[in-house]
Amino acid sequence: MDIAALSMAMNQATLMQNVSLAVTKQVMETQQQTTEQLVEMLDAPHPTAGHTIDIQV
Repeated sequence: MDIAALSMAMNQATLMQNVSLAVTKQVMETQQQTTEQLVEMLDAPHPTAGHTIDIQV
């Protein structure tokens, strides 16, 4: 294999690694946002909680 082909192969591998890392970072950021929204939703009180009492006699 000549030096030019080796250089191209190494650059292609580096590019693939950088793209993979960028996609992984984007997925992690999206997951972080989704988790934050879920936590906010779980912390929010239910709009009708405490307004009625179920009593059976």
